[in-house]
Amino acid sequence: MSSQEFRFTDVFSYESLVHAMAGAAGSVTAMTVFFPLDTARLRLQVDEKRKAKSTPAILAEIIKEEGLLAIYRGWFPVICSLCCSNFVYFYCFHSLKASWLRGHKSAPSRDLIIGIAAGVVNVLVTTPLWVVNTRLKLQGSNFRNADIRPTSYSGILDAFVQIVRDEGLGALWNGTLPSLLLVLNPAIQFMIYEGLKRQLRRGVYKELSSVEVFLIGAVAKAVATTSTYPLQIVQSILRFGQINEPTDRSQLLTSLRTIKCLLVNRMRKYGVLGLFKGLEAKLLQTVLTAALMFLLYEKIASSTFTVMGLTKPVYKR
Repeated sequence: MSSQEFRFTDVFSYESLVHAMAGAAGSVTAMTVFFPLDTARLRLQVDEKRKAKSTPAILAEIIKEEGLLAIYRGWFPVICSLCCSNFVYFYCFHSLKASWLRGHKSAPSRDLIIGIAAGVVNVLVTTPLWVVNTRLKLQGSNFRNADIRPTSYSGILDAFVQIVRDEGLGALWNGTLPSLLLVLNPAIQFMIYEGLKRQLRRGVYKELSSVEVFLIGAVAKAVATTSTYPLQIVQSILRFGQINEPTDRSQLLTSLRTIKCLLVNRMRKYGVLGLFKGLEAKLLQTVLTAALMFLLYEKIASSTFTVMGLTKPVYKR
């Protein structure tokens, strides 16, 4: 059998499916646990006139004004989007890695390239889901910014229909350019995570402890989130769809100009710190969520492979 056939079977392998299902299950569970922190983060990113406060203060404010259930508003569409997104990302990452690295040792540079490729596929496939879930999550919120227009979607399908009808099919891919730039976030995260795993294993394949997995998952996500946070703010604003984008013949130039305008305007109004508004809430949410997600992912994947009788990876760590 040729090497090309081996690569083909690696891409469409049961092992990649296990990684994808474990990653999706871990992420859904972790996000459900820490969902209120994501609510606080999104309010601070999108509502410019809301004062930056500590995460507990923001959550207390939301509960007081909108009720206890407000901090879980939009949970179902977020979970649906996250499940699909992580399934696609984990599947692409591990299938591409198995195909490229069969019989060869992994390295940070290779992990980064594979992570970027998996991220691009993920963004193009799942951006419409994230646009819809951002709208649903913010619907009915009490905004400090009076310029934000209220929306009335009855659910995921109705949101899809209304967005396409009122704004055009392309609106479902609002924020795609910053999202493509943000593939560096999970790519950096996986590069650091895989690199730290190799260091802890010191060349010997062994199961890491729960504490080790949790800590390296947290460190990897903290570095990735902090380094890409200003673009995450732009991504949230564009997905919310409450800005008037400059028109240009080139869609790429329009998107680049919009990103530039959003970043520059935010710096003019609030200074450099304005680019990191909500970072505390984001770090608290994303670091804890990612750490728990990686812990659950490793345990689910390991248990499944043990049941299958497969205890070693198909490529060298």
